[in-house]
Amino acid sequence: MKKSTVDDEYPNSSKRLFVPAVETKAEITVINSKFIATCAPVFSVEEAKDFILKIRKTYPDATHHVPAYVIGHYSSTVCYCNDDGEPAGSAGRPILTVLTGSGMGDIAMVVTRYFGGTKLGIGGLVHAYGGAAKKVLSIVPRAEKVLMDSFRFDIDYHLFELIKNLFNTENVLLIDHIFAEKITISAKVESFRFPEIEEKLNELSNGKIILEKIYERKTEIRPI
Repeated sequence: MKKSTVDDEYPNSSKRLFVPAVETKAEITVINSKFIATCAPVFSVEEAKDFILKIRKTYPDATHHVPAYVIGHYSSTVCYCNDDGEPAGSAGRPILTVLTGSGMGDIAMVVTRYFGGTKLGIGGLVHAYGGAAKKVLSIVPRAEKVLMDSFRFDIDYHLFELIKNLFNTENVLLIDHIFAEKITISAKVESFRFPEIEEKLNELSNGKIILEKIYERKTEIRPI
């Protein structure tokens, strides 16, 4: 699949981008085999590969390290899984299915197996790897990836309280204000809402406010 883009991932307010907040681990035992599922936020294929390597180094004596990841959200994602020596389709695919059904993106998972001496069969492996993936996702804290625009502008003093009230009402974050001949305001808002806020500021000032972008569409991660 093609790599995700800003417009694919976050075209409007109805689409929220959920990611794991922190690396999280869970463990299950199935007929003496131990399955340790570890998931983490990753924002590129390179980060996902680094995470997989890290888990392999954490459990060097394990029988299998089965990886899967989903980079991006919605219509444009990069997905990957591997069975790492387990029978084809019995390990990586069940984990990836759980990931794609979780509502999260930018997530990598490795399910580490310590063989317990009894073969589980294809169905048993599907159940075990999928079950370990579900267990860790049931406890992982979620965060939200938000695309922000930051901007600044100058105003006359009599507009300051009106601007603050507008920002409070519209959930615009006031970053800074500097008092001089005029007041210089720095603020940020979700990228898809920037045109709306620009229009409201123009209405409030009768077209006298000119916004200058500090940065456009910068990713921030917010705990939920």
